[in-house]
Amino acid sequence: MAVLTRGFCVLVLVYCLLVTSAVGQRKSKNQRSVTYDGRSLIVNGGRELLFSGSIHYPRSPPEMWPDLIIKAKEGGLNVIQTYVFWNIHEPVQGQYNFEGNYDLVKFIKLIGEQGLYASLRVGPFIAAEWNQGGFPYWLREVPNITFRSYNEPFMFHMQKFTTMIVDMLRKEKLFAPQGGPIIMSQIENEYNSVQLAYRDMGVKYVHWAANMAVGLQTGVPWVMCKQMDAPDPVINTCNGRHCGDTFPGPNSPNKPSLWTENWTAQYRVFGDPPSQRAAEDIAYSVARFFSKNGTFTNYYMYYGGTNYGRTGSSFVTTRYYDEAPIDEFGLRREPKFGHLRDLHRALRLSKKALLWGVPTVQRISNDLEIRVYEKPGTDICAAFLTNNHTKIPATINFRGQDYFLPRRSISILPDCKTLVFNTQTMVAQHNARKFHPSKKAGKLKWVVFQESIPNINELPIKNNIPLELYSLTKDTSDYAWYSTSITFDRLDLPMRSDILPVLQIANLGHAMVAFVNGEYIGFGHGSNIEKSFVFQKPINLKPGVNHISLLSMTVGLPNSGANMEKRFAGPRAITIQGLNAGTLDVTLNNWGHEVGVKGEKLELQTEEGSQKVKWSPAGGAGPPLTWYKTYFDLPEGQNPVAVRLTTMGKGMAWVNGKSIGRYWVNYLSPLGQPSQSEYHIPRSFLKPGKNLMVLFEETGGNPQGIEVLLVNRDTICSFISEVHPPSVKTWQKEGGQMTVVEDVKSGAHLTCPDDKVIKSVDFASFGDPSGSCGNFVEGKCTSPNSEKVVAKYCLGKNSCSIPLEREIFDDKSHDGCPDILKVLAVQARCGRNKSKSD
Repeated sequence: MAVLTRGFCVLVLVYCLLVTSAVGQRKSKNQRSVTYDGRSLIVNGGRELLFSGSIHYPRSPPEMWPDLIIKAKEGGLNVIQTYVFWNIHEPVQGQYNFEGNYDLVKFIKLIGEQGLYASLRVGPFIAAEWNQGGFPYWLREVPNITFRSYNEPFMFHMQKFTTMIVDMLRKEKLFAPQGGPIIMSQIENEYNSVQLAYRDMGVKYVHWAANMAVGLQTGVPWVMCKQMDAPDPVINTCNGRHCGDTFPGPNSPNKPSLWTENWTAQYRVFGDPPSQRAAEDIAYSVARFFSKNGTFTNYYMYYGGTNYGRTGSSFVTTRYYDEAPIDEFGLRREPKFGHLRDLHRALRLSKKALLWGVPTVQRISNDLEIRVYEKPGTDICAAFLTNNHTKIPATINFRGQDYFLPRRSISILPDCKTLVFNTQTMVAQHNARKFHPSKKAGKLKWVVFQESIPNINELPIKNNIPLELYSLTKDTSDYAWYSTSITFDRLDLPMRSDILPVLQIANLGHAMVAFVNGEYIGFGHGSNIEKSFVFQKPINLKPGVNHISLLSMTVGLPNSGANMEKRFAGPRAITIQGLNAGTLDVTLNNWGHEVGVKGEKLELQTEEGSQKVKWSPAGGAGPPLTWYKTYFDLPEGQNPVAVRLTTMGKGMAWVNGKSIGRYWVNYLSPLGQPSQSEYHIPRSFLKPGKNLMVLFEETGGNPQGIEVLLVNRDTICSFISEVHPPSVKTWQKEGGQMTVVEDVKSGAHLTCPDDKVIKSVDFASFGDPSGSCGNFVEGKCTSPNSEKVVAKYCLGKNSCSIPLEREIFDDKSHDGCPDILKVLAVQARCGRNKSKSD
């Protein structure tokens, strides 16, 4: 019996070991080693083509994250990139916040759940058009600190924060070797641009930062963007619009060519006109980079989102990178989204050749070249045919076949034979964004509360001269009061009634409203280029005591450059000109100060706080420093929500106590329009019942013109000619051979967003139409059956394809223009069926 027992125990032990081994193997399947060579990052022993997009977790509520990540995946991305934002995570030294839209761990886990990789830019200096480049304000007040230099106080705090972030993510097993999605990290950010300012301390700092990061042993590569002397093993990477031509390459032959920021447009500051970058230009730049040994590109931004609260840096608009492939409201911006998706598919069809082929270059002329990746002895081959001329198309003969190349374009041949994508030839659909007033949230009834104008006697902080604004507010508010008093007798003042003294204030930025004896004098401001400004306004003075009161304002802290800790703002020199005795300098006149305005301290933006004051019915246009309050019903349907503020001036806005950011609609661009008129209200901010909206208006505005809007991209379009290639979705690759997935025909392809269906065809012309989505016009020749044919293929469907075949529009005997190249232009409108009506 004992023998049987021992034998049974042995069997049990063997079984347990086998089970343990199997479990261990199952766990290890999720764990990924990450290294690199001169061609690419190597994940689990295999080289990778990586298409990444920047999505910043603090710039959207967590309720939007899953949809944004899913859309990025649908756009052909396999990596999501984000910065880590030090100032939101440690706003007070030693006090950490990772809640709500600051939940970094949750965001990274959501990326992993979609099967995507993550690229983490720890920084902790990030720039990012973010307040103080991500540095918390308290860091500025550390004794003897110099930001981003070989400076002991700075390096101590930088290492402490970086280590804390890495340890937190390691504890959650979020690095690839632990089974998590993070395959790459970044230390510092674009340091080459300031390194020279610090001389030897800059060189030492770069090496210290690299060694510190590598020493954290995350198991994934570290990069430094725009750092040409990045110390080994840290990889230097490119930022810009055209890294295929501007990047000289990595500083070591065993490092891959990586592109950490491919700017999809340009961020905007208040006063800027719209920012544009064509989808064709982005596609060209990516194809160019990959044709020259690049294997990683990151779109900055892929979704920009919103600078909620006071998070944007100096003068940066609340809406961030709205021209990205996903717009501020989380909607696909077509054709940018679709054209890049098609590009990613074309490059993936070329993957084996790009990662294992031998590159060769054939230059036909100054503008024409052929780049081929081919693995000798196999049928693995991919070709990039390039026409760099910005105006003239061309034809290239490659291996016995002619290929037409539009101006400044690249054609991709994943098997060195089949043209599947051209960067200039758009097959993806277009769309147009529309704003419509909400029916349920209309007829807003506003009430007002007026800020009082304090004098020096009412302000608690006294100093003989005006205090510097940044150090006064400590970034706890955009606002600070400054006040002084001056006593005049009758003989000091001008005798003539048509001559008034002038108040002149030299201000280091960013903006200011001025009052004399409680009377509003005017508003002045600087710009993103020149923060300082000089305020000059005539004023009424009286015999006796006169009070000058200034509300000085910041519009975000600086986010880049050397010596950021030594930037200053606020009133610097104050004089009164035109007095009988000449000019009076009141800079040294003793000043009172107070941080913030009364409404901030009472928290009037909240339901509870708004009950602390008496509100009055609003009329029309109101004076500066006015609080406005209203309630609105939940807007109908499921579309994103916005508020249009074009009748206001400058200020802050909140919905249900949550900030939707700074607005500044009276700062007009050179086009005579506000840089931003509509402000996103995430649906997660809203309640089923009445919703509280509060505005603090700084310069004066009329709330009666404010509208709550619904946002959609339900207008979809296609513009396809008979020479357009079929969609890249037509093809797949098996072995080295291209095979057809769908019928190889050109056509217009339309898809409604969010499971909507095509409700109407608003324009259709098969002939020689022109224009753009929302502005198509018929040419001299169009098939009379155009609309009927499109309706047959598309009405009532979520997606449809209309073949570009002449016979389905007209038979030959009725074709009015058989000798021209035909184009099909379609504009359709999407909507929900009545059961799901908006």
